[in-house]
Amino acid sequence: MTSGPMSLRLRLFLLILTPLLLVSILLGFWRFAVAQSTAEELFDRGLLAAALAISRDVAISEGDALSPRTRALISDAGGGEVFYHVTGPGGIYVTGYAYPPSSRISVEGDGPHYMIAEYRDEPVRVLRMSETTTIGTMTGKTVVTAWQRIREREIFAQALALRAAALILALMATLAVVVWFGVQMGLRPLNNLHDAIQRRSPDDLRRIKRPVPSEVSGIVQTLNRLLGEVDHSIKAHQAFISDAAHQLRNPAAALLSLAETLPDVRDATQKSRREQELIGAARNSARLAEQLLSLERLRYGKQQNDETFDLGEVAETLCSDMGSEILSRDLDFGFDRHPASLTVRGDPILVGEAIKNLIDNATQHGGPDLSEISVRTSLADGQAIIEVSDDGRGLSPGDSETAFRRFGQLAPGEGSGLGLSIVSEVAKLHGGEVHIEPSDQGARLTLRLPLRQVGGPAKRRTG
Repeated sequence: MTSGPMSLRLRLFLLILTPLLLVSILLGFWRFAVAQSTAEELFDRGLLAAALAISRDVAISEGDALSPRTRALISDAGGGEVFYHVTGPGGIYVTGYAYPPSSRISVEGDGPHYMIAEYRDEPVRVLRMSETTTIGTMTGKTVVTAWQRIREREIFAQALALRAAALILALMATLAVVVWFGVQMGLRPLNNLHDAIQRRSPDDLRRIKRPVPSEVSGIVQTLNRLLGEVDHSIKAHQAFISDAAHQLRNPAAALLSLAETLPDVRDATQKSRREQELIGAARNSARLAEQLLSLERLRYGKQQNDETFDLGEVAETLCSDMGSEILSRDLDFGFDRHPASLTVRGDPILVGEAIKNLIDNATQHGGPDLSEISVRTSLADGQAIIEVSDDGRGLSPGDSETAFRRFGQLAPGEGSGLGLSIVSEVAKLHGGEVHIEPSDQGARLTLRLPLRQVGGPAKRRTG
């Protein structure tokens, strides 16, 4: 079971807080290192102050005693007890602890010298310094060695680091609360937009006019465009259903009328004629329904096949199939095929349907003076061309808008007014064009499809 996508609020919260968290972690490590350095510096200064005080008291009292102030200083200097060892001229023990850790460490010069050593199995920080003093009748080097436990320093450094960590955590917690609710306030316009859209009914496809931040204005514009397209599509569907119902009503009524009168016909010749009329009406109804379905499918750019084929071969096969029917109407019918192969890519069934509709248009709307229909394939400007011409009633380029419109008819006829509309949709689907060409007599229509280049894809134009 997969979880849903992360909310925008949580996404922004994590995007803002994650880098801040990483920075705070790095800041914490840096602050811990600074705390250790600070503790070492403070303790070393305290150790030096204690050593100087011890050296002064030894010189003043000639090794007899330390002042109460010095004893108070060394008992709790810098947060930790200070141990000391003093030797006078000639290395004679003067005061302090008997066995200093520095006795095992060799240093040169008067100092002060700092070092790490062990005292009673504990690591300690040692300071050793010397100066020339006179004790009694002896003059020489007085060496003061003072040391503190390193553990005291570490405890102090940890306390500083913990205070810094607590401060960082408090700041991060405060920032997290501010960011969480700040993002919520920043997303309030989107939530208002969501509520406004949610309250709409499915039939309300008006444009969204609610003000939104500039960052999401593009989304609203896209949504408005989509709503406009959906509204247009719904209206087109409604118009199509209305037109289809109107166009199918007459053929259905004719079929019903012929079917109801057929049983009452007693004369064999009359009955045979009525049967032929019934078959013709049924054929016309089937053809109309087929055209309606084809047109609606084409409106969404759906192809059953996508292959490379020879347009001349498709046209020749179609003309061969339709030739006998056209010739039976006492019409001359001719086909002139271009000698070269006209290779195009697309759906040969749909292209064949378009050619058939061009020929049907000539037979249906040629008028009483129609006597000849000719089909010709040719090649021009990188396009394969199908040309259907007749000597009938005629069409001019100025009739294109009406002729290629659904159910558009320039004059009453037997057709449904869908044939040329289907041709136009097929042409667009294949990146081509259909035109009514100027003609001195009759009508001349051309279907142009982009020619597929050898070794490459067809050059299609978006319709």
